[in-house]
Amino acid sequence: MIKVENIHKSFGDAHVLKGISATFDSGKTNLIIGQSGSGKTVFLKCLLGLFEPEQGNINYNERMYSSLSTAEKRDLRQEMGMVFQGSALFDSMTVEDNVMFPLNMFTKQSRAEKQERVDFVLHRVNLVDAHKKYPSEISGGMQKRVAIARAIVMNPSYLFCDEPNSGLDPKTAILIDTLIQEITKEYNITTVINTHDMNSVMEIGEKIIFLKDGLKEWEGTNKEIFKTDNTAVTDFVYSSELFKKVRQMYIEERN
Repeated sequence: MIKVENIHKSFGDAHVLKGISATFDSGKTNLIIGQSGSGKTVFLKCLLGLFEPEQGNINYNERMYSSLSTAEKRDLRQEMGMVFQGSALFDSMTVEDNVMFPLNMFTKQSRAEKQERVDFVLHRVNLVDAHKKYPSEISGGMQKRVAIARAIVMNPSYLFCDEPNSGLDPKTAILIDTLIQEITKEYNITTVINTHDMNSVMEIGEKIIFLKDGLKEWEGTNKEIFKTDNTAVTDFVYSSELFKKVRQMYIEERN
């Protein structure tokens, strides 16, 4: 679990995060949504420990980040897995070597132990014959699955995903969403996803934080988001014709 208490983050005169508090539960897919410039990326980077807030606290299973020593912060970061927006795979490395990279960097396991772990996570993300391929030789959806395998190879307590469906077709995006949710529940990970994909909100939004202008404007579930009367949320959610129709169907059913 991650508990955020009244965090503020500024860059010069720009006050980006303005007292956000939230709780992200283990075993659930926690989503951060909001328009561009709402503070989503800065918030995610604070959770990752890349930015330190000027005020407030972030607790990871009762460990307050600001109170940790440098060594303790380094150990905590090794409990974090990250899926980047563009997958961020090393083009010159095979799939197998990309996934093994964190193990080479942070563990003293034998080659056989690392290979066993790599084989396990690649099988878990349904990539059993891609070990020796390079990123350029596989599809965007497969690259994303490699990125997920690399993110979980160290058996993290926390999984962060930045726009994991970016650039994917709708069918593949659903498969990635489902995979992330399955892994979250299977390993009881605290998963936080930064997204603008409303399909993800509908499919896996077990906990949703909506940010606007650096403030937490709303929070709830994917079922509750279609019931809210918060105009900032409804303007964001129903910006497309599809979701306007969903909203209208809900209103008609309620009446």
